[in-house]
Amino acid sequence: MRHSTAPVRHIRHVRHLPAVLVAVLGLTVTALAPTAQARPAPPTVAGAFSEAAAEFGVPRDVLVAVGYGESRLDGHDGQPSQARGYGVMHLVDNPRQHTLREASDLTGIPVAELRRDTVANIHGGAAVLRARADEAGLTAGERARPAEWYEAVARYGGAADTRTARFYADGVYDLLAQGVTARAEDGTAVTVAPRAVAPDRGSYADAAPLAAGPDYPAALWVPASTANYSVGRTSSVTAVVIHVTQGSYAGAISWFQNPEAEVSAHYVVRSSDGQVTQTVREKDTAWHARSGNPYSVGIEHEGYVDQPSWFTDAMYRSSAALTRSIADRHGIPKDRAHIVGHVEVPGNDHTDPGPYWDWNRYMELVGGSTDGGTPQLTFASYSTLRTGSTGAQVSAAQWLLNSQGFDAGAVDGEFGPGTASAVRSFQSARGLSVDGAVGARTWTGLLSAGSRPVIQQGSSGEAVQRLQRALTAALARTVSADGVFGPGTAQAVRDYQSSRGLSADGVVGPATWSALQTGR
Repeated sequence: MRHSTAPVRHIRHVRHLPAVLVAVLGLTVTALAPTAQARPAPPTVAGAFSEAAAEFGVPRDVLVAVGYGESRLDGHDGQPSQARGYGVMHLVDNPRQHTLREASDLTGIPVAELRRDTVANIHGGAAVLRARADEAGLTAGERARPAEWYEAVARYGGAADTRTARFYADGVYDLLAQGVTARAEDGTAVTVAPRAVAPDRGSYADAAPLAAGPDYPAALWVPASTANYSVGRTSSVTAVVIHVTQGSYAGAISWFQNPEAEVSAHYVVRSSDGQVTQTVREKDTAWHARSGNPYSVGIEHEGYVDQPSWFTDAMYRSSAALTRSIADRHGIPKDRAHIVGHVEVPGNDHTDPGPYWDWNRYMELVGGSTDGGTPQLTFASYSTLRTGSTGAQVSAAQWLLNSQGFDAGAVDGEFGPGTASAVRSFQSARGLSVDGAVGARTWTGLLSAGSRPVIQQGSSGEAVQRLQRALTAALARTVSADGVFGPGTAQAVRDYQSSRGLSADGVVGPATWSALQTGR
């Protein structure tokens, strides 16, 4: 039988002990301290999950599933999510949820360290999860069984209502069933073997199931707080705006329910399987794109702009079907003038969906086209362009910038201030010299941008053609851009790899794509 207990506090580091206690324990600590020669290596991310699970009595696989669902095990260099959550375990500091401060109180680790240090963050997340288990009254025997952690996981998500909390916990248990295979930010492998777990939902067992979306029946319906959108519209719907959540799917939905958030979107799309949740009626004005709010429908996509792994085939297809439905119902043209990124809406300072969003693929799935059609992109050589340049290559650069979320304005072949500004933004994002001119390195980055499939001799298709154009710019010699990876392309790849210090195997994998897309 479950009983109520107070959260257990754990102390990980002597340096965080109160000064008086350190003085009292000084001799013991000194006597037990290892010699400098025996100092252990810093723990890995994979090791941190095992250590934290053991320290706080949390099943290791449950801890990993929570972290993977929140962040794909990327700490994002201490930068917060949209909901002001930090690190792999998404420790939160917002007006309604304070798990970051709670983790600090439970572990003695400073808030600043919890934000930026992944190992510390994992220990903090484990401490909070254990506290939730204690609040749920789990006994020592129950804590050993993953199925018993459902209520603790649901509470960890921080949702205000039981339906959304169950929604969050179900997502974690889905990950346990599917298994996890991930590469952490430090390169260590983190895995969870697939396991069928029938969770004890406890007080969440009777939570009402989520209804279908009122405007898009394939969606679930989880309404945002009425404090985060305006009822009705002052304009007809003429556009769809594509966003990236900078956080998890469940986290974004929960954040829109927080009346302090002052933000919302009409829909959110999940990365793993393309599941869609509607949070605001299309007849109402969600707060997602400032000046674009009155006339647009906003679609958030789970993930982070700097992590293309979130943009899955399931997400693209599901989102495209949603956008196609919105466009058909509101009479919106299916082109890039009316289906736009957040970055392209006037008066906004956001960069989403970012450079890794594959606009060509997305618009093909929507069944539309780019504004005015795709201009000529293949040339025997690529000239250096700067303010005052004109012609077909300027149009190509403008189109490429727009398609990757850098607003160059109209594709008119005139290299003016707007194009120069977009070029500088692109260069800054790629770590290139920011001069506003499109030279060989900028061309290489622009032409190669997109998905990164492994391709080699015998491959064909759009990715091969992107590769061939980028090689033409990078090597300053013509590589036939016919979309067929033949011997000539293979030799050009080896020449590029050799000249850039890469393994010259003629196979275009992640390292070669990364070099091309950063303009090397």
